[in-house]
Amino acid sequence: MKKTVRSTISIILAVVFVFCLVSCNTVEKTGVWEEATYRRDMEFGKGSKTLVVEVKAEEELVTFTVKTDKKTVGEALMEHELIDGEEGPFGLYVKEVNGIIADYDEDKYYWAFYIDDEASMTGVDSTEIEEGVVYRLERTK
Repeated sequence: MKKTVRSTISIILAVVFVFCLVSCNTVEKTGVWEEATYRRDMEFGKGSKTLVVEVKAEEELVTFTVKTDKKTVGEALMEHELIDGEEGPFGLYVKEVNGIIADYDEDKYYWAFYIDDEASMTGVDSTEIEEGVVYRLERTK
């Protein structure tokens, strides 16, 4: 009898744990997040460097952990198709992050780039990856 109760409790706890993994850190598919490629925290790659990038839009946030051998944040994110944009006079002008578009000419939004909660003085394509640093791309108006 005790084995059956323990087994039942173990199964229930396992189901609850799996449900939490699936539902936790998931952004609802509303607003700009309807177009998002990923709506929950994800890991990518197998390189020797670890890059942590938060993507924030409409008060929602997901975190990407990227293992890469690339030198810059931009190269690592482009390697996994997490950003897209066009070359401009100051480097890569990021217009799309995680499938979410911010185009100042179209909607007056842009992707602000932060390094450890401080506005970056360099673009993603010229920012070298540093271990232990959290980078953030935030859709801003």
